[in-house]
Amino acid sequence: MTTLAPGASTPLGSTAGPGVRAAARVVAAPDGRGGTRLPTLAGQAPFALRRTGARGREARVSLVGAMSAPLGGDRLELAATVEPGAALRFTTTAATIALPGRCPDPAGYDTRLSVGDGAALRWLPEPLISARGSDLRLTTRVELAPTARLVLREEQVLGRSGEEPGRLASRLTVHHGGRPLLDQELRYGPGVPGWDGGAVLGGHRAVGQLLVVDPALADRPPAVVPLGETAVVTPLAGPALLVTAVAPDALALRGLLNQAFELTAW
Repeated sequence: MTTLAPGASTPLGSTAGPGVRAAARVVAAPDGRGGTRLPTLAGQAPFALRRTGARGREARVSLVGAMSAPLGGDRLELAATVEPGAALRFTTTAATIALPGRCPDPAGYDTRLSVGDGAALRWLPEPLISARGSDLRLTTRVELAPTARLVLREEQVLGRSGEEPGRLASRLTVHHGGRPLLDQELRYGPGVPGWDGGAVLGGHRAVGQLLVVDPALADRPPAVVPLGETAVVTPLAGPALLVTAVAPDALALRGLLNQAFELTAW
C-alpha cells in the first residue's frame, strides 16, 4: 500500500523531490496469554525495526538506522500504537544525527504515539545530535487513555565534540484522557535569540527530559525534587511528573536522567 505524508503528494519512502520521505509504524496488542504481540512492525529506509525479545507482558522493539538521516529536506514519520492491555518498550541502537544535506530546506521528524487504557509504553530512544549546519523540526505527539502509563525520554545534544550545533526546533505535545497534559516548544542554535544564555542552557550542550505518566500519581502527587544543580523533578497538573535537565555532554545528561528514572519510573 502506498502511504502519503499528511499534505504530501510524494509516497513515503521515495527519494523523489528535495529529500527522503519515509515512515515506520509499530502496533502492540495483547496476545491473549498475558503477553504482547506485534501485529504491525514495518518501516522504510532509514527506518529498520527489530523485535528484541520480551520481558513479562512487555514486547520490546529497537530501531536500527539503515542510512544517514535526517538530512536537509527529509520528511520522516514514526508512529507507535499500544492497544489496551498491551505493553511496549521502544529503544534505538544508536544516536540519531541531524546533518546538513544538499537540500537547504529544514528536515522534519514527526513521532506520534498512542497508548490505550491499561496499556504501558516506555519510549527510550538514544540522543538526537544536532550537527553543525543542520536544520531540524522535531515534533512528538502523544495521546494517552485515562489509565495508560508512559515513560518517555528525550535527549538532545547540540553539536558533536568540538563543533557548534545546527538549528533545532523541538515540540512535545501530550494529551491525557483527551485533555492537554503538556505542550512545550524549545528552539536552539544559530539565529535563535538567547538559546545559549543563562536563562536557557547557560553554556551547556546537552538537554533532556523524562516524562512519567501513571494513574498511581493521582493518589501520591510528587514533590519538587532538585537533582543536583542542573536537573529537577516537577509535578504536572495530572497523574504525571516531568524531569528536566541540562548538562555539559551526553554522558552527564544520561546520568541525571537515569537517577530520575530510578526514583520515579515503574
